[in-house]
Amino acid sequence: MHTTLSDLREGEEAVILALQGGRGFQTRLRSMGFVEGQVIRKLSALAWGGPVVVLAKRTQIAVGRGMARKILVRRSGVSAR
Repeated sequence: MHTTLSDLREGEEAVILALQGGRGFQTRLRSMGFVEGQVIRKLSALAWGGPVVVLAKRTQIAVGRGMARKILVRRSGVSAR
């Protein structure tokens, strides 16, 4: 099932399918470790629009909720909870 990073629940793992944005947006995210095919785990998200924290390649990365809505992922079916 395809969804966005912001829609994942805390502890869920997913595979990045696409970065939906312009060239600068994609370059910025790729430089932080968000690349197509990368497995990530959503660690936390603040309820009122704060950043989304994910684990990618043993690195914790925080992205804004707007950016998280532009990262298309496929749930991997594995959950840490």
